[in-house]
Amino acid sequence: MFDDIPVDVGLVYAGERIRKNDMYIELGGPDIIEKFELVKVRSTDLVQDGVVTVQGPDLSSMEPGKKYPLGIMIEIGGPQLEADFEGVIERRIHEYANYIEGFMHLNQRYDIWVRVSKKGYDKGFTSLVVLGKVLARLLKNELSIIERIQITFYTDPDLISPLYQEARRTYDERDARARGLTDEDVDVFYGCALCQSFAPSHVCIVTPQRYANCGAISWFDGRAAAQIDPKGAIFPIEKGECLDPVKGEYTGINASAKKRSLGEVSRVYLYSAFTCPHTSCGCFEGIAFYIPEVEGFGIVMRGYRDVTVNGLPFSTMADSTAGGRQVDGFHGISLEYMRSPKFLAADGGYARIVWMPAELKEQLREFISEDIVSRIATENDAKTVGELQSFLAEHAHPVISRWVQPAEAIPEGTAVYTAAELPFISGGVRIILKNARIYADKVTIIPVKPGKTGKEV
Repeated sequence: MFDDIPVDVGLVYAGERIRKNDMYIELGGPDIIEKFELVKVRSTDLVQDGVVTVQGPDLSSMEPGKKYPLGIMIEIGGPQLEADFEGVIERRIHEYANYIEGFMHLNQRYDIWVRVSKKGYDKGFTSLVVLGKVLARLLKNELSIIERIQITFYTDPDLISPLYQEARRTYDERDARARGLTDEDVDVFYGCALCQSFAPSHVCIVTPQRYANCGAISWFDGRAAAQIDPKGAIFPIEKGECLDPVKGEYTGINASAKKRSLGEVSRVYLYSAFTCPHTSCGCFEGIAFYIPEVEGFGIVMRGYRDVTVNGLPFSTMADSTAGGRQVDGFHGISLEYMRSPKFLAADGGYARIVWMPAELKEQLREFISEDIVSRIATENDAKTVGELQSFLAEHAHPVISRWVQPAEAIPEGTAVYTAAELPFISGGVRIILKNARIYADKVTIIPVKPGKTGKEV
C-alpha cells in the first residue's frame, strides 16, 4: 500500500495473531503496569503535521524476546475537531494498527498489548516510526476532518509515568460524562464492529448504561463516530420495541445482531449473562463468571495475575468467553458497565456478585450498595470455592437465599471441574452439559491413537 513502508499494509492482516515463538518484541501487555494510548485535540498551529518521534529506546535498540513499556500519544488538529471525537479516533488505533503485516495490537486505553513479529522485523519493521507513519496516513485518509497529526511513542518508563496518569484522568472524565443518561432516555443505540476481524459473529451494543466491552466506546462516542464516519464500523441501531425491560431485549437490537452476525446471533439480552447474553470479542476489560456451587458470579479483570476463586486465571476464562459466542455464565464486561445500575440487572446485579479482587472492589465501592459491599469476598477472604461458601454463609450474602439447601462444603484437595459448556460423545450421541460440575477422586487420561481404539499408548 505504501512504497516507503517495508512491510505490507492491508485488511488481509487484520486479526493476525503473533504467538510467543514468533515474537521479536512485546510492548505493553499484562506484565507492564503503566502503558496507554491517547488521542488529544490540539490547536492546529501546535500540531506538527506528519512528525513521528520515539522518546526512549526504539525497536532496533531493544533486546529480542523481551517486554517493554509503551505510551502512544496522538495529537490532532483541524477546525471541525472536537474533544468528543478523541475517544472515537483513539479506538481506530486498534483497527488500523492491525492492518500492518507482522504487527499485533490488542485491547485499548491502559490495557494495550502489542507485538512485532520476527518476520516483520527482518523485513525492516525496526522502528516504531513505521507504525506511526501508517497510523497517520490511514487516520487522515479515512477521517478528513483531521488536517494535522503528530504522533509520539514513549518507551522510557520515566517519561511514561506522568503521561499515564494524565491518560487515566482523561478516561475517567470521559466515562463520568455518560453516567447522567439512561437507556430509556434515547431512541437509538449504537453498534460497534471494530473487532469482527477477531470475532466474526460479535457486535458490541453500546447504550448509555452499557459501555462497549472494551471500555473505550460510550454512547456519546458512538454518536460522534456515526457522525464523522457514517459508513464506518460504528453505526446507529434503532431500539425498536422493548420485548423485556428487565433483561434488556429489543427488536431493533435482535434484527441488527442477526444481520451483522450473518444469522449466528438472533437474540441479545443486554443485562443478563444467561440464555442470550451479549457476545464478547476478546478486548473486554473483565469477565463476570458464574460459580454454580454458590449460585453467584465472580468478577476478574484483565490485569489480575493470580488464579481466581474457581481455580482458573483470567487467560483461561478469556478463551471460553471470547470469539463472538454467546456462552452462558461467561460474560465479557467493561469497568464502566460495572458502575451502571443496569449491570447484570436481570440476574440480580451486585446482590449476585460473590467474589472479586480487592483492588477492583475498592474501585467500585461507591457504586455498590453498602448492604452488599462488605459481603462480597476477595482473594483475601476466599481462595477456593469451599472457603467462598463459608464466607458467604457467615456474612449472610443475599445469594444464599438461592441455595435450595445448605451448600455441601467441598473438601479441600478434592478435584472440582466447572464449565459453562462441556461436550462429549457417548454411544454415537453428542451430549452437551450446561453449567457442569464434576467431582472426582481420581482422573485417568488415556491417549488413543487412530486405529488403536481403547489401547493405552
